Amino acid sequence: MRTIKGPGLFLAQFAGDTAPYDSWDSITKWAASLGYVGVQVPSNDPRLFDLDLAVSSQDWRDEFLGIAAQNGVAVTELSSHIQGQLVAVHPAYDEAFDAFAPEALRGNPQARQEWAVDQVAKTIRASRLLGLDAMATFSGALAWPYLYPWPQRAPGLVETAFDTLAQRWRPLLDLAEENGVDVCYEIHPGEDLHDGITFEMFLDRVKGHARANMLYDPSHYVLQQLDYIQHIDFYHDRIRMFHVKDAEFNPTGRQGVYGGFQSWVNRAGRFRSLGDGQVDFGQIFSKLTQYDFAGWAVVEWECALKHPEDGAREGAEFVKNHIIRTTPHAFDDFAAQDADPAANRRALGLGV
Repeated sequence: MRTIKGPGLFLAQFAGDTAPYDSWDSITKWAASLGYVGVQVPSNDPRLFDLDLAVSSQDWRDEFLGIAAQNGVAVTELSSHIQGQLVAVHPAYDEAFDAFAPEALRGNPQARQEWAVDQVAKTIRASRLLGLDAMATFSGALAWPYLYPWPQRAPGLVETAFDTLAQRWRPLLDLAEENGVDVCYEIHPGEDLHDGITFEMFLDRVKGHARANMLYDPSHYVLQQLDYIQHIDFYHDRIRMFHVKDAEFNPTGRQGVYGGFQSWVNRAGRFRSLGDGQVDFGQIFSKLTQYDFAGWAVVEWECALKHPEDGAREGAEFVKNHIIRTTPHAFDDFAAQDADPAANRRALGLGV
């Protein structure tokens, strides 16, 4: 067994236009000052990362990694969540997701998708060139508007959506194989891959592709009322990335999983800072350690109530306190005996 690496911090929720969140140098210093030893980097945010230079310039990559190391953190993974979302967009969300693409591509879904595929491909290549073996992403969604089975779905609708999703991702997964990088889909509502069953549906269509893997985030399972502990038992061999994020679900006689179109503060299910929600992280860290999870424990801060700076500061210590330093030997080794076949036979009444 290996000791989980961390704590790491996903920077997407913190990048901004004011110091210390507005540059790679200052945000890595800030993260290290809170006790983080790793940072996960959104590949779409030019304040922190230049994806084109990451692919084309060794000097830029050396400087990027050098600044992180000098400031006391490692780069855990790159994230292409935003670009991955645009690999597959149902027309109902065209206008909303246009904001994720360059202005020149807005109103042109085909051009937007082509740009997104290129961005994900560059994130795969950049990951390899930076010495990383996994990257985070969203799958995008074509079937999501039809999640609830009323009105009745047309026969073959969901199958066509997943067939198309697999067709769009298969070349990217093959590229990931060429580059030795796992594509870790965050299993997330709003994506067609939002639970274990939908991940399996996708995996079947990409023929069990070795590079199609999971980013495990228990907060999204709490909000779906899914057994997030058993999920690890089912999918541990595909879980290659871990977001440490808390949530709570408090249904009432007035609302449940769907939230009644309320704001995050007023929903039955809402994200919380680490330790303020209902996720049993003791069990999660134990399960992942048991299954020899080799990756990072990366804090993704989202909370309907708490200030992000407080959540980030508390999160580093929270993860430190949950990482299990694995034992180099069994606890009962002190009573172990040397192998003695003859003694074993006598103990079983089998003679010699």
